Amino acid sequence: MSDLDAPTDAAIELRLWRQFLTLAETLHFGRAAAQLHMTQPPLSLAMQQLERRLGHPVFERSRRGVALTAAGAALVEPVRQLLRQAAALPAVASAASLGETGRVRLGFVSTVGFGPLPGWLLQFRDANPAVSVALREATGDVQLAAFAQRELDAGFLLHAPGMAPDGSTGLQRLSLGGEPLLLALPTSLPWSSAVRLKAATLLAQPLVIFPRLIAPSLYDAVLAFYHRHGVTPTIAQEAIQMQTIVNLVSAGLGLAWVPRSMTLLQRAGVVYRPLPAALADAAPRSETSLVWPADAPPAVLRFVDFVRERSARPRAA
Repeated sequence: MSDLDAPTDAAIELRLWRQFLTLAETLHFGRAAAQLHMTQPPLSLAMQQLERRLGHPVFERSRRGVALTAAGAALVEPVRQLLRQAAALPAVASAASLGETGRVRLGFVSTVGFGPLPGWLLQFRDANPAVSVALREATGDVQLAAFAQRELDAGFLLHAPGMAPDGSTGLQRLSLGGEPLLLALPTSLPWSSAVRLKAATLLAQPLVIFPRLIAPSLYDAVLAFYHRHGVTPTIAQEAIQMQTIVNLVSAGLGLAWVPRSMTLLQRAGVVYRPLPAALADAAPRSETSLVWPADAPPAVLRFVDFVRERSARPRAA
């Protein structure tokens, strides 16, 4: 045991560390005290207090001056880093409260990936390099379940216009606009590229569609279109992802209704067509919304504001 008392308190105030570092850098009690805007006796007492708490001497005092002990020299760089980190804490707190740092766990349906989302993500990352975005491609029902479990911070969902996604109670919603549903037709049908599509022929074709569970309002809007025309469609196949639906159309299983943005997905064996004029007025449409919890952290709200601002800009033709 040294001649110093054993440590009595593991927590040492930043004030003592700041005084230690100033003295360690000057190795002169008078100059260090002047830099710290204090007198020499209180500084000497403070260093004695620090040494008692550490249980080891950090300075050697002699008539020739002051020198660091081995323990003191080992502490200089860690204390310098500690004080730098402490000085940065207000900026860290400010950045977090402003949403300049943090994480956004973002869900999205596959159709959004064919729209502006990739460009938005790049722009958001460039503007907010300290905010990480973790992507999760998932259907609407999976996203809503993830929100309930606090596993998502925000999500892009597809639904019928004006219809809040089922199960989204408690979520805020930003509409990103709607778009018409177009027909994806197999090119194996001899009339798929005809100048004029016949309404009766289209209504009679088997349908490839997503399960109702993943987007109930949109599913109901499509079937309501058929029912308004006195037809109950034959559902040839259900598939979860729009890409899979388009692939099934290319195989000739039937026709499908897809958002206009899906026309960017080109597949051999598929042609995209708008409805004929006789049916166009009643054509179903889709709407995309960004949803997030009301108590979302600042980084998520920053992302929402970013999307709100970008979605309000006119799109290039």
